[in-house]
Order: sequence, then C-alpha cells, then structure tokens
Amino acid sequence: MTKIMIIEDEDNLQTILQYNLSQQGYEVASVLDGGKALAEIQSQMPDLILLDWMLPHMSGVEICKRVRQNQNLKHIPILMLTARGEISDKVSGLSVGTDDYMTKPFSLDELHARIKALLRRAQPKPMEAPVQVGALQIDSAKKQVIRAGKIIHLGPTEWRLLLALSSCPEKVFSRQELLKQVWGDAIHVEERTLDVHIKRLRKALCADGQPDIIRTVRSAGYALMKQ
Repeated sequence: MTKIMIIEDEDNLQTILQYNLSQQGYEVASVLDGGKALAEIQSQMPDLILLDWMLPHMSGVEICKRVRQNQNLKHIPILMLTARGEISDKVSGLSVGTDDYMTKPFSLDELHARIKALLRRAQPKPMEAPVQVGALQIDSAKKQVIRAGKIIHLGPTEWRLLLALSSCPEKVFSRQELLKQVWGDAIHVEERTLDVHIKRLRKALCADGQPDIIRTVRSAGYALMKQ
C-alpha cells in the first residue's frame, strides 16, 4: 500500500487530510512537530510527503533541504502545503527541492490529482540503455548521471527534466513541451516553476567548474547541448 506522510501542525487540517487520504486507499502517517519529522521519515520511508512550510522546531524548508541531501531519502516526492502564496515564496519552496506547491486553502480534489501525478512520475520506468550526450552519461536503470568521471546527484524533478532534454539533444524544447513531459497535462504548473527546476539542474551539471550545457533560447525554451 502506498504510504503518505503528512507533516502538518494544524490539528484540524491534519485530521481532514488523514481521513480523506485514508478513504482514497493510502496508508497515512502523521507528524505534528518539525523537529521529529526527519526521524519519522527515515523510520517509515513514505512514498510521498505532504509538508507544511511553517512548523514548530524545524521549518518545512529546512526539512526539505535535509531530505534532498540524504541519499536514502532524496527520491521521495515532496508536495509543500503553505499559506504563503507570493511568487517569491513559491520560488523559495521549489528552490530547496519540493516537487510541487499548493497554497492554502486548497481543493481536496486538486490535492488528490497532484498526489497521483507525483506518485505516477516517481514510479520506476522500464530499464533503458545508458544515454551519452557529449561527456554526459545518463543511466536510467541506475538513475545515475556522470560527468567528467563524477556522479551528479539530482532531485526527482531535475532527473525527469534531464531525461526529457536528453531524449533529443540540441533540440529546443518549449516550456509547454517540458511541462507536459515532466509534470503531465492534467495539472496546471506555472512556467516559473519549470524555470526554477532548470536553474537547479544547470547548477548540478555545472558543478566543479564544468561548462554550461543547457542552452536557454529566449521566448522559445531550453536545449541540452552536446558540448
């Protein structure tokens, strides 16, 4: 059974979420205190995390950072729930590694749809032969990226973006094409969200002074270059 962990300190909201998700057939675990969240995540290894921004003892942003830094946890999709609706806040949340973002109050139907989309994207794909793009090696079977002999660690959304771009190197993918391939067309995701994840992917690929191989084409989209 798919397990969802709710990390939320509002009792009423947590009760509503736990009841509704249980009715949808999910196994649900709940955490009220941000300070206890990491230990519970490591202990229970959920398939998806619903994470509140404002929590006692440790913020949702800090929890997300630590999950993404942990090699055993970084693959878990994170959907952030928050009352903070400004664009700058959304960018901050996405920048630390969340896969999606919902502003309170939200529709339970939309929440269920976004959860299904995140879980679907997290499912392992059929094994494929490794892909070579210039000096970049992409191994889907191992979910591993190597550049200049070094392993590059990517979050789940950045991994899917790289797979989409590497499916046709040097082709300029429009933002709408990438949004559809990475997030699916059933959920509305802002183009700004895509830009934030591209920035994170670019930063990871350019570690250790490596040249930038993601080309930005103004008003058109992005392409992965062969160098």
